[in-house]
Amino acid sequence: MPSFPFSRPPRRIPPAVGTDTRRWTVAIVVLIGSLAVYGAERWFKNPDTPIVGAAFVADGDTLTIAGTRIRLVDIDAPELEQTCLDAQGRDWPCGRQASAQLRSRVRGHDLSCQPRSRDQYGRTLATCTLPDGTNINAWMVAQGWAVTFDYANTYGAQQTEAKSARRGIWAGSFTRPQEWRHQHPRRDD
Repeated sequence: MPSFPFSRPPRRIPPAVGTDTRRWTVAIVVLIGSLAVYGAERWFKNPDTPIVGAAFVADGDTLTIAGTRIRLVDIDAPELEQTCLDAQGRDWPCGRQASAQLRSRVRGHDLSCQPRSRDQYGRTLATCTLPDGTNINAWMVAQGWAVTFDYANTYGAQQTEAKSARRGIWAGSFTRPQEWRHQHPRRDD
């Protein structure tokens, strides 16, 4: 029997990982971890913790304080692009006016918003008050810039008062904001 020398294949040495590759890997891991912590803090934040600060008004029932998007709970204001009819039957930009009225009322004040829950869009649902104790949600309904929007009719008394005084959107006729949204679905182009 012929004998062949037993030899091993040459050992392959994996290429060395460069310091640049390691740095990028560490940076990406740190970034992903930071984003996860930030997201968890925002999502699982104790709902009892008030959100306090200056508000940026998005529309008649949505604002942002310290990076938290807040939907004023139990009210529904006309959408920004929504129009209403005045007492003479003429169109007027009631959605923009509702937003302007809220902006004017909260300007220069720190709001304190008491969270209740989150909506389907991840916004915090809250009742917000001014430093003097004025409930902004109730104020918007009482001034006729929003309607009460819940089964409990939380702001029913304010709505009845605004309607009988013909304030805001009650001065003429309007389509309820929820119905208007249904008739004018958003298109994400």
